[in-house]
Amino acid sequence: MDLKGRTALVTGGGRGIGRATCKALAERGLRVAVNYLSNRAAAEETAAAIRAAGGEAAAFQADVSDPEAVRSMVEAVEAGLGPVDVLINNAGITTRGEVTLESWRRVLEVNLTGAFICTRAVLPGMLQRKWGRIVSLSSTAGVQGAGEIHYCASKAGIIGFTMALARQVAAQGITVNVISPALVDTEFHPPAQRFVFQQNAKQLIPVGRLATADEVGRFIADLIGHPYITGENVLVAGGVIMG
Repeated sequence: MDLKGRTALVTGGGRGIGRATCKALAERGLRVAVNYLSNRAAAEETAAAIRAAGGEAAAFQADVSDPEAVRSMVEAVEAGLGPVDVLINNAGITTRGEVTLESWRRVLEVNLTGAFICTRAVLPGMLQRKWGRIVSLSSTAGVQGAGEIHYCASKAGIIGFTMALARQVAAQGITVNVISPALVDTEFHPPAQRFVFQQNAKQLIPVGRLATADEVGRFIADLIGHPYITGENVLVAGGVIMG
Protein backbone atom coordinates (compact mmCIF):
# COMPACT_ATOMS: atom_id res chain seq x y z
CA MET A 1 0.00 0.00 0.00
CA ASP A 2 1.28 3.44 -0.96
CA LEU A 3 1.43 5.61 2.17
CA LYS A 4 3.32 8.52 0.66
CA GLY A 5 1.99 11.92 1.60
CA ARG A 6 0.02 10.78 4.62
CA THR A 7 0.74 12.23 8.05
CA ALA A 8 1.68 10.19 11.10
CA LEU A 9 1.75 11.34 14.71
CA VAL A 10 4.11 9.38 16.96
CA THR A 11 3.81 10.07 20.67
CA GLY A 12 7.04 9.84 22.61
CA GLY A 13 8.82 10.01 19.27
CA GLY A 14 12.11 11.51 20.40
CA ARG A 15 13.91 8.39 21.59
CA GLY A 16 13.96 4.61 21.55
CA ILE A 17 11.13 2.81 19.79
CA GLY A 18 9.44 6.14 19.07
CA ARG A 19 12.44 7.54 17.22
CA ALA A 20 12.94 4.31 15.27
CA THR A 21 9.26 4.32 14.29
CA CYS A 22 9.41 7.94 13.16
CA LYS A 23 12.35 7.14 10.89
CA ALA A 24 10.74 3.97 9.51
CA LEU A 25 7.53 5.82 8.69
CA ALA A 26 9.45 8.63 7.01
CA GLU A 27 11.31 6.09 4.88
CA ARG A 28 7.93 4.98 3.56
CA GLY A 29 7.08 8.52 2.53
CA LEU A 30 4.92 9.68 5.44
CA ARG A 31 5.14 13.11 6.99
CA VAL A 32 5.99 12.63 10.64
CA ALA A 33 4.96 14.60 13.72
CA VAL A 34 7.37 13.81 16.55
CA ASN A 35 5.64 14.31 19.89
CA TYR A 36 7.60 14.91 23.08
CA LEU A 37 6.85 15.85 26.67
CA SER A 38 10.01 17.55 27.93
CA ASN A 39 13.02 16.40 25.89
CA ARG A 40 12.73 18.86 23.05
CA ALA A 41 16.33 18.29 21.97
CA ALA A 42 15.75 14.59 21.32
CA ALA A 43 12.55 15.24 19.35
CA GLU A 44 14.19 17.97 17.28
CA GLU A 45 17.11 15.65 16.61
CA THR A 46 14.73 12.95 15.35
CA ALA A 47 12.91 15.41 13.10
CA ALA A 48 16.18 16.85 11.81
CA ALA A 49 17.49 13.39 10.93
CA ILE A 50 14.33 12.72 8.91
CA ARG A 51 14.61 16.03 7.08
CA ALA A 52 18.30 15.42 6.37
CA ALA A 53 17.31 12.16 4.69
CA GLY A 54 14.82 13.97 2.47
CA GLY A 55 11.68 13.45 4.54
CA GLU A 56 9.26 15.86 6.17
CA ALA A 57 9.01 16.04 9.96
CA ALA A 58 8.56 18.43 12.85
CA ALA A 59 8.53 18.22 16.64
CA PHE A 60 5.41 18.98 18.69
CA GLN A 61 5.20 19.25 22.49
CA ALA A 62 2.29 17.90 24.53
CA ASP A 63 1.61 15.86 27.64
CA VAL A 64 -0.49 13.03 26.25
CA SER A 65 -2.45 12.81 29.49
CA ASP A 66 -3.67 16.41 29.10
CA PRO A 67 -6.70 16.61 26.75
CA GLU A 68 -6.33 20.31 26.00
CA ALA A 69 -2.62 19.97 25.27
CA VAL A 70 -3.31 17.07 22.93
CA ARG A 71 -6.08 18.97 21.16
CA SER A 72 -3.77 21.92 20.58
CA MET A 73 -0.99 19.63 19.39
CA VAL A 74 -3.22 17.87 16.86
CA GLU A 75 -4.40 21.23 15.54
CA ALA A 76 -0.78 22.32 15.11
CA VAL A 77 0.18 19.06 13.42
CA GLU A 78 -2.69 19.26 10.97
CA ALA A 79 -1.95 22.91 10.20
CA GLY A 80 1.72 22.17 9.57
CA LEU A 81 1.80 18.67 8.11
CA GLY A 82 -1.75 17.72 7.18
CA PRO A 83 -4.56 15.55 8.58
CA VAL A 84 -3.40 12.82 10.92
CA ASP A 85 -4.03 9.51 9.15
CA VAL A 86 -1.70 7.41 11.31
CA LEU A 87 -1.43 7.50 15.09
CA ILE A 88 1.26 5.59 16.97
CA ASN A 89 0.53 5.59 20.71
CA ASN A 90 4.07 5.00 21.90
CA ALA A 91 4.49 7.37 24.86
CA GLY A 92 4.98 5.42 28.05
CA ILE A 93 6.53 5.61 31.48
CA THR A 94 7.06 3.53 34.59
CA THR A 95 8.41 4.09 38.06
CA ARG A 96 10.67 1.86 40.12
CA GLY A 97 10.29 0.76 43.70
CA GLU A 98 7.13 0.94 45.76
CA VAL A 99 3.96 1.60 43.79
CA THR A 100 2.14 4.44 45.49
CA LEU A 101 -1.31 5.69 44.59
CA GLU A 102 0.32 8.73 43.00
CA SER A 103 2.66 6.64 40.84
CA TRP A 104 -0.18 4.26 39.93
CA ARG A 105 -2.30 7.15 38.71
CA ARG A 106 0.51 8.78 36.76
CA VAL A 107 1.58 5.61 34.94
CA LEU A 108 -2.00 4.80 33.93
CA GLU A 109 -2.66 8.42 32.96
CA VAL A 110 0.24 8.42 30.51
CA ASN A 111 0.27 4.84 29.24
CA LEU A 112 -3.45 4.08 29.01
CA THR A 113 -5.46 7.27 29.34
CA GLY A 114 -2.95 9.05 27.11
CA ALA A 115 -3.60 6.55 24.32
CA PHE A 116 -7.34 7.14 24.71
CA ILE A 117 -6.95 10.93 24.68
CA CYS A 118 -4.73 10.94 21.59
CA THR A 119 -6.98 8.50 19.77
CA ARG A 120 -10.06 10.53 20.60
CA ALA A 121 -8.37 13.64 19.19
CA VAL A 122 -7.63 12.15 15.76
CA LEU A 123 -10.40 9.59 15.32
CA PRO A 124 -13.16 11.97 14.11
CA GLY A 125 -11.01 13.02 11.15
CA MET A 126 -10.20 9.42 10.31
CA LEU A 127 -13.90 8.53 10.42
CA GLN A 128 -14.74 11.44 8.17
CA ARG A 129 -12.09 10.42 5.64
CA LYS A 130 -12.89 6.70 6.13
CA TRP A 131 -9.21 5.84 6.45
CA GLY A 132 -6.90 5.55 9.41
CA ARG A 133 -4.26 3.49 11.14
CA ILE A 134 -3.84 3.32 14.92
CA VAL A 135 -1.09 1.28 16.53
CA SER A 136 -0.54 1.32 20.28
CA LEU A 137 2.47 -0.02 22.14
CA SER A 138 1.79 -2.57 24.83
CA SER A 139 4.31 -5.07 26.17
CA THR A 140 4.64 -8.73 27.02
CA ALA A 141 4.38 -7.37 30.58
CA GLY A 142 0.72 -6.74 29.84
CA VAL A 143 0.28 -10.40 28.90
CA GLN A 144 2.51 -12.11 31.45
CA GLY A 145 2.29 -9.72 34.40
CA ALA A 146 6.08 -9.64 34.62
CA GLY A 147 7.07 -6.16 35.78
CA GLU A 148 5.90 -3.28 37.92
CA ILE A 149 2.23 -3.75 38.78
CA HIS A 150 1.07 -0.36 37.47
CA TYR A 151 3.03 -0.78 34.24
CA CYS A 152 1.59 -4.27 33.67
CA ALA A 153 -1.93 -3.01 34.34
CA SER A 154 -1.55 -0.10 31.92
CA LYS A 155 -0.20 -2.34 29.16
CA ALA A 156 -2.93 -4.93 29.66
CA GLY A 157 -5.44 -2.10 29.41
CA ILE A 158 -3.97 -1.04 26.06
CA ILE A 159 -4.74 -4.50 24.68
CA GLY A 160 -8.39 -4.37 25.77
CA PHE A 161 -8.75 -0.79 24.51
CA THR A 162 -7.38 -1.80 21.12
CA MET A 163 -9.66 -4.81 20.69
CA ALA A 164 -12.79 -2.86 21.61
CA LEU A 165 -11.96 0.09 19.35
CA ALA A 166 -11.00 -2.15 16.44
CA ARG A 167 -14.48 -3.70 16.50
CA GLN A 168 -16.14 -0.28 16.47
CA VAL A 169 -14.28 1.21 13.50
CA ALA A 170 -13.29 -1.75 11.29
CA ALA A 171 -16.07 -1.10 8.79
CA GLN A 172 -14.99 2.55 8.45
CA GLY A 173 -11.61 1.85 6.85
CA ILE A 174 -9.68 2.20 10.11
CA THR A 175 -7.42 -0.49 11.50
CA VAL A 176 -6.45 -0.61 15.17
CA ASN A 177 -3.68 -2.88 16.40
CA VAL A 178 -1.33 -3.28 19.32
CA ILE A 179 2.33 -4.28 19.37
CA SER A 180 3.69 -6.11 22.41
CA PRO A 181 7.48 -6.22 22.44
CA ALA A 182 9.45 -8.12 25.05
CA LEU A 183 12.81 -6.66 26.07
CA VAL A 184 14.03 -3.96 23.70
CA ASP A 185 17.54 -2.55 23.91
CA THR A 186 16.70 1.11 24.61
CA GLU A 187 17.31 3.71 27.28
CA PHE A 188 13.82 3.07 28.68
CA HIS A 189 15.58 0.70 31.07
CA PRO A 190 18.02 2.13 33.63
CA PRO A 191 21.66 1.45 32.65
CA ALA A 192 22.25 -1.22 35.31
CA GLN A 193 19.05 -3.09 34.43
CA ARG A 194 19.77 -2.80 30.73
CA PHE A 195 23.21 -4.32 31.28
CA VAL A 196 21.70 -7.27 33.16
CA PHE A 197 19.18 -7.85 30.36
CA GLN A 198 21.93 -7.76 27.74
CA GLN A 199 24.08 -10.20 29.69
CA ASN A 200 21.22 -12.63 30.30
CA ALA A 201 19.44 -12.40 26.97
CA LYS A 202 20.27 -15.97 25.98
CA GLN A 203 18.51 -17.26 29.10
CA LEU A 204 15.61 -14.80 28.96
CA ILE A 205 14.72 -14.88 25.26
CA PRO A 206 14.59 -17.94 22.96
CA VAL A 207 16.24 -16.11 20.03
CA GLY A 208 19.09 -15.22 22.38
CA ARG A 209 19.15 -11.44 22.24
CA LEU A 210 17.19 -8.28 22.93
CA ALA A 211 15.17 -6.68 20.17
CA THR A 212 16.44 -3.47 18.64
CA ALA A 213 14.29 -0.37 18.45
CA ASP A 214 14.75 -0.39 14.66
CA GLU A 215 13.23 -3.87 14.42
CA VAL A 216 10.12 -2.77 16.29
CA GLY A 217 9.87 0.50 14.36
CA ARG A 218 10.13 -1.22 10.99
CA PHE A 219 7.46 -3.74 11.99
CA ILE A 220 5.09 -0.94 12.94
CA ALA A 221 5.70 0.78 9.61
CA ASP A 222 5.02 -2.49 7.78
CA LEU A 223 1.85 -3.17 9.79
CA ILE A 224 0.11 0.05 8.83
CA GLY A 225 0.35 -0.98 5.21
CA HIS A 226 -2.00 -3.95 5.75
CA PRO A 227 -5.68 -2.98 5.44
CA TYR A 228 -6.95 -6.42 6.52
CA ILE A 229 -5.10 -6.73 9.83
CA THR A 230 -7.01 -5.21 12.73
CA GLY A 231 -7.75 -6.01 16.35
CA GLU A 232 -4.49 -7.91 16.68
CA ASN A 233 -2.00 -8.03 19.53
CA VAL A 234 1.23 -8.77 17.69
CA LEU A 235 4.02 -10.17 19.84
CA VAL A 236 7.39 -8.85 18.70
CA ALA A 237 9.06 -10.82 21.43
CA GLY A 238 11.72 -13.19 20.17
CA GLY A 239 9.72 -16.22 21.26
CA VAL A 240 9.22 -15.19 24.89
CA ILE A 241 5.55 -16.13 24.56
CA MET A 242 4.63 -19.04 22.33
CA GLY A 243 1.32 -20.74 21.64
